[in-house]
Amino acid sequence: MVTVVMCPGQGAQRVGMGKDLAERFPAARDTFAAIDDALNTKLSRLMWEGHEDELTLTHNAQPAILAHSVAILAVIRERLGSPGAAAGHSLGEYSAHVASGTLSGVEAAQLVRRRGELMLAAGEARPGAMAAVLGLPTAEVETACDESSGPDGVAVPANLNAPDQTVISGDPAGVQRAGERCKARGAKRVIPLKVSGAFHSPLMAPAVDGLREALSEAKFSDPAFPVIANASGEAVRTGVDAKRLLADQLTAPVRWVACMQAAAELVPHATFIEVGPGNVLSGLLKRIVPTAKAITLGTADEVEKFLA
Repeated sequence: MVTVVMCPGQGAQRVGMGKDLAERFPAARDTFAAIDDALNTKLSRLMWEGHEDELTLTHNAQPAILAHSVAILAVIRERLGSPGAAAGHSLGEYSAHVASGTLSGVEAAQLVRRRGELMLAAGEARPGAMAAVLGLPTAEVETACDESSGPDGVAVPANLNAPDQTVISGDPAGVQRAGERCKARGAKRVIPLKVSGAFHSPLMAPAVDGLREALSEAKFSDPAFPVIANASGEAVRTGVDAKRLLADQLTAPVRWVACMQAAAELVPHATFIEVGPGNVLSGLLKRIVPTAKAITLGTADEVEKFLA
């Protein structure tokens, strides 16, 4: 089976995530324990028994989602073989690099923990907002953001999730204006998101230097197979490029439509495997590449079925 690995991003977290994997698979249990040790915290306990509000905090949600994905990868690695490509949504790009061997799971967890801390600090220094725009072509959303940005607030397309689903990000005033313009242009819904900052926007610029420093100190190998970068929508084949594009990603939009189109072109007739909590990426894939086949591996039952 020719495959493409997809790894989810923030928003996929939920209390209880991964507990069934740890109970049934020693490799998953060992992965959670190693990440707990590396972060010097009981992240797994927060994932399995914590309060939702605490788990949702950016610096907790990011390593938790990555840990879930990496634990599943540890269990399925032999059965998975060598995929044709991988891609991850926002923080999921780090999980995708673990799948490709660019990074170890432990080092990726440390990086996304630091990434989350830096993003939280940037959001506290300059509070931002995000909103999901449904039922409007991306080009129309881009125009609405351009028309809405000014000295008292900017708005930019942040997550290009599907041809008719775009998340906008920026200063609260700019995002509100852009949302109103999107409605005027025919958007079906504009949904404010509960976030701690304006992710993938210029408001995250203060976090970039700190992340570049953390990335520069981490050990990156060349990927065993291409990882499609959020910031460019193109295949990454070297560790040097991976570091650069992961830093660029903080202020660049997540070009998810381009990522999925590139993966489908790079690996024709692939089965896309979503590794981690939830099935959001599989749903988006159907709207981007309607002929693509997707499998979700987020629960112990789903993993056991895949391994059978």
